[in-house]
Amino acid sequence: MLVEQKQPNMGRRGLVVGNYCHDVLIRNDVVVGETLGGAASFISNVLDGLSIRCDLVSKVGSDFAYSVAHPPIVVPTSPTTLFHAFFDSGSDGEGACDRVLKRVRFCGAIEPSDLPESRFNFGMAVGVAGEILPETLERMLDICEVVFVDIQALIRVFDSSDGTVRLVGLKGSGFFHLLPRIGFLKASAEEAPYVDVEEARKWCCVLITNGKEGCTLYWKDGEMQISPFPTVQIDPTGAGDSFLGGFVAGLVQGLAVPDAALLGNLFGSMTVGQIGLPKFELRLLQRVKDEVQRRKMQSISCCEDSNDDIKFVKPAGHQQFHSSLAAAKLTSTAPLQECQWDLRNSPPRAEEQGIPQYTGQQKLLLNPVYEEPIQSVEGTQ
Repeated sequence: MLVEQKQPNMGRRGLVVGNYCHDVLIRNDVVVGETLGGAASFISNVLDGLSIRCDLVSKVGSDFAYSVAHPPIVVPTSPTTLFHAFFDSGSDGEGACDRVLKRVRFCGAIEPSDLPESRFNFGMAVGVAGEILPETLERMLDICEVVFVDIQALIRVFDSSDGTVRLVGLKGSGFFHLLPRIGFLKASAEEAPYVDVEEARKWCCVLITNGKEGCTLYWKDGEMQISPFPTVQIDPTGAGDSFLGGFVAGLVQGLAVPDAALLGNLFGSMTVGQIGLPKFELRLLQRVKDEVQRRKMQSISCCEDSNDDIKFVKPAGHQQFHSSLAAAKLTSTAPLQECQWDLRNSPPRAEEQGIPQYTGQQKLLLNPVYEEPIQSVEGTQ
């Protein structure tokens, strides 16, 4: 499938494609948070933590406000992509709030010519603002052995007047013809209806994340529920992105698909326990690496001579691997972060937009900026 079990991890190289963003979270017309956004930031954070080599292609403007490990392409004539996420003050009784997400600024598309002239063991198409074009994804499919796609990169559309984000069906997105060439397609439970999972699973593995319920894998001949890791939720932003980073890292290191999904769930759970882009302790990361290596060695003997289908069967010891990862998670000594945004060092983007500034109240505990339900465009699903 993705890697041979005997192939050493250090020889694997990936390509992550998607723009960094500036995110502004707003409630009742008051800014409650500003942060680095873009799925690529969360995914590269996980891959780097697990020592998975990757190149990242992202575009920003000269106003880009953050220091990142993978420098982006700076477009002097364009601003950095900016999202405003507007939340109401109501709740459905379970802590979920309605949201309107608007793309206020757009740095521009990532063109096929922006991609490296190299070949990669895996690629990840993880745009959030419409920056990945069909021809760019097609180029990724040409230069990468296997490509992982986050559905939000394909089905988001933006209102021409105010940038409001809506979703369209995959079949009407302009990307559907590439589905047979995609290796893995990830979507949230809210995005799943726009995918047509029953159709997509004929061509690729589909991963549906569902918050505290874990995730579900769908493939041509079956489906499988993967257990979650209980956690204290502080800020769920980026959980789905960290999940995808962990999942890919597991596959690259030789884990079976169900075991890799456990690793994805682990990193998703650790992300919601921190505010913004999570920081993973070195001791925790080393413990996780050790558990993954141990699990890989356990699986080699039963997988060496079998075909790809065995990768979708829970190997013996799957539940024990879950327990080992849960124990590794407990090694973290980092205190829970105070649920408050410190905007003293934040760029003055919101002020420039004429939006009232943060007044000191706690950051809202909202559903993920990239995982919440977004209104569909009628007639396109």
